[in-house]
Amino acid sequence: MTVEKHGFQTEVKQLLKLMIHSLYSNRDIFLRELISNASDANDRLRFESIARPELLAEEAELKIWIDTDAAGNGTVTVRDNGAGMNREEAISHLGTIAKSGTASFFQQLSGDQQKDSQLIGQFGVGFYSAFIVAERVEVFSRKAGDPAASGVRWESSGEGEFDVETVDLDTCGTRIVLHLKPEAKEYADGFRLRSLIRRYSDHIGFPILMQKAGEASLEYETVNQAQALWTMPRSEIKDEEYKQFYQHLSHDFSEPLLWSHNRVEGRREYTSLLYVPSRAPFDLWQREAPRGLKLYVKRVFIMDDAEQFLPLYLRFVKGVLDSSDLPLNVSREILQHDAEVEAIRSGLTKRVLELLSKLAADDADKYAAFWKEFGTVLKEGVAEDPANRDKILPLLRFASTHESVDDPKVSLTQYVQRMKTDQEHIYFLIADSVAAARSSPYIEQLKEHGIEVLLLSERIDAWITEQFDKFESKHFKNAARGDLNLGKLETEFDRLRKESDLKESKGLLKRVKDALGDKVSEVRVGTRLKDSPTCLVVGEHEPDAAMRRLLEATGQKMPPSKPVLEMNVSNALVKYLDQESDAERFGELATLLYEQAALVEGDRIGNPIDYVQRLNRLLIRLTGTPATSMPAA
Repeated sequence: MTVEKHGFQTEVKQLLKLMIHSLYSNRDIFLRELISNASDANDRLRFESIARPELLAEEAELKIWIDTDAAGNGTVTVRDNGAGMNREEAISHLGTIAKSGTASFFQQLSGDQQKDSQLIGQFGVGFYSAFIVAERVEVFSRKAGDPAASGVRWESSGEGEFDVETVDLDTCGTRIVLHLKPEAKEYADGFRLRSLIRRYSDHIGFPILMQKAGEASLEYETVNQAQALWTMPRSEIKDEEYKQFYQHLSHDFSEPLLWSHNRVEGRREYTSLLYVPSRAPFDLWQREAPRGLKLYVKRVFIMDDAEQFLPLYLRFVKGVLDSSDLPLNVSREILQHDAEVEAIRSGLTKRVLELLSKLAADDADKYAAFWKEFGTVLKEGVAEDPANRDKILPLLRFASTHESVDDPKVSLTQYVQRMKTDQEHIYFLIADSVAAARSSPYIEQLKEHGIEVLLLSERIDAWITEQFDKFESKHFKNAARGDLNLGKLETEFDRLRKESDLKESKGLLKRVKDALGDKVSEVRVGTRLKDSPTCLVVGEHEPDAAMRRLLEATGQKMPPSKPVLEMNVSNALVKYLDQESDAERFGELATLLYEQAALVEGDRIGNPIDYVQRLNRLLIRLTGTPATSMPAA
């Protein structure tokens, strides 16, 4: 037969190189990964046989076999009688990584073995884990259900190329032969492999067979429990077994943060086993990446990544769903419009949110770890899932002016509990960073009155806060929009001072408005400011600077904004402006204060060069420095 040489995809070469060096201390996982692949192949064949029963005519019982050759060549063979591959599929499946986001994944690799090991675990190594222990790998496979198909032999040493040739095979399925490295010969020991199977793969739903220990016969025995974990009573499952099943399911080396195993009976019947990972996967932010639960119907595997059973903002959840009510021939199209699916989706969503709520109540540190990994994704639910918004809001965490650290740790429940007696609003502010929000002019008076402000800085915050209405009867208030209106918190002294400032500053406010023209809709005495001279405020229902930037980033054209300029008439610069009699200099300084307010808001000013020159001219006047080299105003 003709042998063809092919080159690995570039990403495969990188993965093989890094994996072999970074995962040396985790070599045991190769067997778990190969058994998991064999189980998937059996699952696929069993599903395909629903429509084509003849596929199982020869192999009524699907199994996995493990063989060793400790005395001879030092090999380990993993064999299944599942779906198998034809020549084209072998080249495609074993030569490329069909995962979205592989480029960004490899950019995260640092060369640090410990850190890279964790990342590779998140990525999932699958078949390529064989090269951790093998110096050469052979794959023999024949596709089930294709009578004209010949077998295929695939071979590689994992160094950049692989060989493919057509061979005659009598049975369908896949056989993987690992030619072990000298330092990995220990894995040719049947006792060692049995212990690894019981440790990592005991829950696999297909019998895993090995030759009987200590006997020269060819008789095989089942070495795993061969019962799907989710079908067992919770009282009979140990925590370690749950953790091992998660690692099998997700190909993640780390342990899950928490899990929920539940059976629903009555009007509808289904079993779910849901996991929240301890670390975010590398492709979490690729909303189009494959996601969802592993779906079974009456314990028959149907599909991976059934995304219809959880909303997109819970895409980090891994797990299994086994339904007794869905038809065996269910398809993705049917799932999109099935009332039963909607009912299950609602139930699973509430279960995950309740699971997170319990974690937040029972273990604040553990929930903080969850929030660090998945909090930004969970925020999406505020906008995308109005039906569960009241369950999501208590799960949110914020930085706050009452906390010295910038890490988000304050819940809305905590905020409401420590609100002032007559406080009517939950105040928040969005800025480019928590540090910028903390020092923002918009909250100077709020801090002066000891009023707590939630500080937001992520890009998504401008979107989700648009959906904020109220929490525990307290309405939300963006400190950068509309009238600040402290209500009963405003003292009589504050009110009298504001009235006095307004009366004494009418002339100044008019002069500034005339100087700025259409740049602003109004100039007024500020209610937010204590130390800063000015700030720009948009209307209560207008998009602020953060929201405008978010919409513009999505390609939407925004009309010009005409904000209100609030002025602190007690500020030294504003007093200096009031005393300026020269109309040209007054206009230049008024424009400078307006542009500074725009910069503080995070907005772009029209001409940065003009701004710098105006600032320089002001500094020259204030310092009395000769302006011989400065351009004219």
